Amino acid sequence: MGIVNDAARRLGVVNGLLAFLWRKRLWWMIPILLAVLAVAAIVGLTSHPAAAPFVYTLF
Repeated sequence: MGIVNDAARRLGVVNGLLAFLWRKRLWWMIPILLAVLAVAAIVGLTSHPAAAPFVYTLF
């Protein structure tokens, strides 16, 4: 149950952030945030040795 609650809370934060950006007319920042999240995901994947061969194919 703890993992489900943590995931729901994180999605709530992301939803709140997107709502804030849309309400303040900062919708142009959404692609920048998505790019930063994609880079963070790639960095996170490279720290795990089993995923390294799959990440190397991206480059």
